[in-house]
Amino acid sequence: MPDFERCPCAGGTLDKLVRPAILSVLAAGPLHGYRLVEKLGSLGVSRGVQPDPTGVYRALRSMQRMRLVAARWDVSGPGPAKHVFRLTPAGKACLRTWVETLTTYRYAIDELLVTARHAPKSAKGSAKKNAKRSARR
Repeated sequence: MPDFERCPCAGGTLDKLVRPAILSVLAAGPLHGYRLVEKLGSLGVSRGVQPDPTGVYRALRSMQRMRLVAARWDVSGPGPAKHVFRLTPAGKACLRTWVETLTTYRYAIDELLVTARHAPKSAKGSAKKNAKRSARR
């Protein structure tokens, strides 16, 4: 039996949704990086697994270069200074586009699910049925 743990079919590629997830979380207000990672981990798309902070910070840096998020240093609290991230107007527009894109994907995925659920249970079973049909002719 194949190991599906590393297969995209197990949802391992859902991390590709980190950008719209970041935009969605920051739409509620500015957050420092650690708190942002925590909030991302509580989203359903993360399946209860805390995202890799390095990947989140890499995405944030890329999003800063695209001017979707802005960051400032917060030195007001105890402990080391923290980066606080916020959405920019371009980030808000990007989030609106993501909502449209994800809505389109959702309909496409719903359609795919209907097709997949009605697919034969196994290729072997289909082959047997086809063989029986051929034998009757």
